[in-house]
Amino acid sequence: MRREDRIVITGIGLTAPNGNTLAEFRKALLEGKSGVTHFETRFMGAVLAGVCDFDELKYQKKKSLRRGTRAGSIAIYCAQEAVADSGMAFDSVDKSRVGVYLGTTEHGNVETENEVHAISQYDYDTKYWSHHHNPRTVANNPAGEITLNMGITGPHYAIGAACAAGNLGIIQGVQMLRLNEVDLALAGGVSESIRTFGIFASFKSEGALANHADPTKASRPFDKNRNGIVCSEGGCIYTLERLPDAEARGAKIYGEIVGHASNSDAYDYILPEPGRQAECMRLALDRAGLKPEDIDILNTHATATQLGDIQECKAVREVFGMEGRTRINNTKSYMGHTMGAAGALELTGNLPAFEDGYVHPTINLDEIDPECQLKNLVANTPERLDAVNIIMNNSFGMFGINSVLIVRKYQK
Repeated sequence: MRREDRIVITGIGLTAPNGNTLAEFRKALLEGKSGVTHFETRFMGAVLAGVCDFDELKYQKKKSLRRGTRAGSIAIYCAQEAVADSGMAFDSVDKSRVGVYLGTTEHGNVETENEVHAISQYDYDTKYWSHHHNPRTVANNPAGEITLNMGITGPHYAIGAACAAGNLGIIQGVQMLRLNEVDLALAGGVSESIRTFGIFASFKSEGALANHADPTKASRPFDKNRNGIVCSEGGCIYTLERLPDAEARGAKIYGEIVGHASNSDAYDYILPEPGRQAECMRLALDRAGLKPEDIDILNTHATATQLGDIQECKAVREVFGMEGRTRINNTKSYMGHTMGAAGALELTGNLPAFEDGYVHPTINLDEIDPECQLKNLVANTPERLDAVNIIMNNSFGMFGINSVLIVRKYQK
């Protein structure tokens, strides 16, 4: 591969239910600290959710907060943090050569629910409907709010890919850099999903909404007693650059994206198809020129639904077998499912392993479901490896959209 086609991660900005910086997030993962708590939502009362607590006014004024959206605020925070973390002189960057590519699971439900509730207080008189509703609900709102906040004049758009969207936002950034459409990509995913009661109500009606007396133990992928998804909000954005550009400015490099893939199950609205998931993992491996045994850590997508976890485990066993060396973990067990942000956040939680060698565990795994047996599934306690060089990240979504990313420790 040409050096200019090698794409690296040089900055990370995030907000998660258990941390607002990579250092905080990583510490929580190694200490088994959950970010799930009780959360009041309209019509349903207290539910279990992963709730972010970041400084909204760090990069925005109150006026823009009122006019914009929660997802936009999360996106601005993460983008600004990523640029700051990258160490680049952003003021001197050509803003027409910066692209913003954000994965989202859904957008607009929150604002529409809020407006319907607001006019219900006035006998549904639509003259009280906000004139800000349209720009708040377009799919590109979070990415667009970044461009307004940061003066970016290059392309921006949303990647709507259900719960695979975070990975696909990053993949889009990689592709646009390789096509020379941009020189810097702000790429990742965001979610404001918990601000709508509809997502909780829908998962509950499906029998797929998690419940537990202790909120911190509610998200329990692969556990025999798992009972559903914990819905969460969050965001994670990378600065992606071509390797020669990053090296020329002496950038800190978190890792190189060496493989990616996406495909579709063409099987069901919700239920995954393990054969296509396995196919997606193999395609990413092939593109990276790797074999399954080259992967040091596999971060699974598993959301703690009964069938979803089983289907992914079938796919993982098909690719990795039951005799390999790859360590397997899950990050949703700490924070629930951050929807459009999940792929980016979960990959990020594993990146520090390149330096510290630790595989953070899947927590809340008290009794493994026999149908979720996996070789080297790291449970409840971190495991230290001699070296971590390659990480794979699975991220799958409704309608059978699958995505896989592979990141290698930086090598010149």
